[in-house]
Amino acid sequence: MSAQHRSGRNTAAMIDAASRSFEAAHYQGIMALYAAPMTGRYVHLPATGKTVVDFVRCSYLGLDNHPSITEGAARTVQDSGALHWSCARTRLNFSVLGDLEAELSSLFDAKVVTFTTVLAANMSALPLLASGHMTSGRKPVMVFDRLAHATLAHHKAVVAEETPVETIVHNDLDALEALCKSHQQVAYICDGVYSMGGHAPLEALRSLQDKYGLFLYVDDAHGISIEGRHGAGFARSALGPLGERTIVAASLGKGFGASGGMVMLGTARQELLFRRFAIAYAFSASLNTAAIGAALASAAIHRTAELWKRQQSLRNNLVLLDTLLPTDQASSILPIRTVRIGDELLAVAAARQLLEQGFYTSAIFFPTVARGEAGLRICLTSDHSQQQIRDLVAAIAGIIDEIRTPIL
Repeated sequence: MSAQHRSGRNTAAMIDAASRSFEAAHYQGIMALYAAPMTGRYVHLPATGKTVVDFVRCSYLGLDNHPSITEGAARTVQDSGALHWSCARTRLNFSVLGDLEAELSSLFDAKVVTFTTVLAANMSALPLLASGHMTSGRKPVMVFDRLAHATLAHHKAVVAEETPVETIVHNDLDALEALCKSHQQVAYICDGVYSMGGHAPLEALRSLQDKYGLFLYVDDAHGISIEGRHGAGFARSALGPLGERTIVAASLGKGFGASGGMVMLGTARQELLFRRFAIAYAFSASLNTAAIGAALASAAIHRTAELWKRQQSLRNNLVLLDTLLPTDQASSILPIRTVRIGDELLAVAAARQLLEQGFYTSAIFFPTVARGEAGLRICLTSDHSQQQIRDLVAAIAGIIDEIRTPIL
């Protein structure tokens, strides 16, 4: 998208293009399922009476089922005597929320501000970044990676009202450097770990930052907790001290195993800016007390050897999966694998067959991926057993063979 083109969305065209695939997915019963959690990675589907192995949830360390986290959530609600306060955070906050943000700041060596979701965090951060108040008064050209998550890309139109917006090919460092050379200030908006697999070239981005003063805004929702000291995550571990030109957003509800989102900031001035002017901070409510208690319990686990053991278990499971099932993400320590099928309706049918065989995976199609690139997404966790992985791979192999066998 060029700097002159102010429109950042075409929702009507997206709906028209994607409706056929969504209709097929709903008809086949592979979307919007209601389930009851069970031990490990099993879920029970009341509508069908089936129990299946879940490869959809993004709790990569299996912490969403951890008894300490659920107990922490219940205890904090009871101790607080309330679940939710209906007021903006610029007015009133639960004292235990202050405890959580202080603990997260210590855990991740940053100034942490929490939000109800990563979407709310990004919605708050991107207009502030576009304003120039974090780039010495110069409004930066906001450069989005083409594969940046929808919770980032959604805000292009709003940001474009403030400053020029560009979109570049995924991980195209040459295009990014050219923009750095031609503009006084550039901000790059990307994922740390991409939701369909792969990651940002963080070392190279840091080099561009050192050379041109590039501002980095990295959404590491899928990278948090799975590696690094105290589970600092993929991006935070790679980027080093945040300083004035790096912000990392992350989820408290994926690898972290609780609920909510956060931004990791490098300076007190940035923190003050967020606490005064961030839209979801100044005009919306905070995490509820159940989410706060869950996050505090998870933070405690992040300081123990249990975290490292779960990280290692995840790595071992990834090695096994990559040995049995070749994908473009093979050998990556990141926990997302995609199996390309191509045709959208075939991908939906494959996911349906897997569900019938006891495995729930995500059928991915436009607009989540490009047209003609549909397939299956597998989210692996430390809690999956090796037998579950072997059985899934065998089921996928049988379905792929059937798809590729020509009809005579």
